[in-house]
Amino acid sequence: MPITRRAAAMGGLALGLAGAAEAAVAEPRRVVSLNPCLDAVLVQVADRAQIRALSHYSHDPASSSSGALGRSIPYTFETAEEIVALQPDLVLASRFSPPATRAALARMGVRSELFSVPSSVAESLAQVMQIANAVNRPDRGRALVARIEAALAAAAPPPGTRRLSAITFQSGGFAAGPGTMMDEMMRRAGFDNAVTRYGLNRSGNVGLEQLVSDPPDVLLAGQLAPGAPTWADRVIAHPALRRARLHRAVFPQNLTFCGGPVLIDCAAMLAKARREAMA
Repeated sequence: MPITRRAAAMGGLALGLAGAAEAAVAEPRRVVSLNPCLDAVLVQVADRAQIRALSHYSHDPASSSSGALGRSIPYTFETAEEIVALQPDLVLASRFSPPATRAALARMGVRSELFSVPSSVAESLAQVMQIANAVNRPDRGRALVARIEAALAAAAPPPGTRRLSAITFQSGGFAAGPGTMMDEMMRRAGFDNAVTRYGLNRSGNVGLEQLVSDPPDVLLAGQLAPGAPTWADRVIAHPALRRARLHRAVFPQNLTFCGGPVLIDCAAMLAKARREAMA
């Protein structure tokens, strides 16, 4: 359930000067996450009793990366008054979290940790350990890292397997480009990112003309919800591409949003798409 503004106002008055002292506890007992990717890691490494709230994205099936577990935990809309009402002793924030909220927490002396968006698997695994250490559960962090590494190893194609070219389409025809974690995941699963053939050196839009002139082997189509149309549907339905031999693989689009435990399902999805394209 959302944190109400009335509760926020009452809690804010109660926090007062005690907030700074409570933030210094060695083992956080009241943790709040302000980002869906941090949510996904936190629910895997922290005790349930440690988590006061996640981001509101955790209750949106199209955006959540924490699944049913995340939907069972209260959430906020990342406003300062909501968060202060919870009297957190640790807040996990991203660089995309509201600046006003981050500034208010800093003024009140609430302990916060700021996270960047990882652009590689290595950075994501390091972030898992950073969050696990922050909640004093390093063993769970190491166990999650081991699970991710095992999933990546299982998704890697056998030596000598022919590599396939692919594009990962998200909403609006946006394709993941070089330097992104999705690009690395594709390469690990045996795909070469075709956007580089179209002159893109970062994420961007790929035009229909480019696909017609040089189609990839596979279109990886992100889907907002089961049964929802994808951007790749529109592309493949175009008369100019009807005869192109494109394999289309549909997957939940939120597998492209985050790292951490999301990489386990992302790796499995990519490996399945490669096997089916080569069948």
